[in-house]
Amino acid sequence: MSIFVGLGNPGEKYQHSRHNVGWMFLEYVAQKQNFEPFILQKKVFSELVKQDELLLVKPQTFMNDSGKAVQAVVKWYGEKVERLAQSSSSIHNLFIIYDDLDIELGKFKIQFGSGPKIHNGLNSIRDHLGTDQFWNVRIGVDSRKGDRSLSGSEYVLQNFSPDEHQVLQTEFADIYAQIQQKV
Repeated sequence: MSIFVGLGNPGEKYQHSRHNVGWMFLEYVAQKQNFEPFILQKKVFSELVKQDELLLVKPQTFMNDSGKAVQAVVKWYGEKVERLAQSSSSIHNLFIIYDDLDIELGKFKIQFGSGPKIHNGLNSIRDHLGTDQFWNVRIGVDSRKGDRSLSGSEYVLQNFSPDEHQVLQTEFADIYAQIQQKV
């Protein structure tokens, strides 16, 4: 089974923000694959939808505490997180999808075991799983063109413009195609 975890923040206020691009990607995949709607699963602190051998996960713990939900999902679906923490094992079927302010909108990076050092959601996941040996899907959200009048933390909580949404749809198709080659 492959597990796609999209990072974001719960609540209508954040629904279309740059910080929730991971959730937006999961919505794209769910629509493309004709999945049923996401359902809240309190035991794993997440909204989930599963079809065949693909599980889509939207943690409901807020970005900075995403590790709590990811650890619960991984345990629930059979991986032994304690074993991973004690060995150099990896979770080859776990894809963490999130916003990256260091990458320009329209670009992305998919890397195994390597991601930014400064991303609180990702740091929480590393801490809870005891490993960084999973896939990082870094989606660029920076369209400031050098304007740094807003702090990064303020900027990622802003919504995408309609034009930016169009860029994302094309980018999502490319990301999904590349992930499918790695599954």
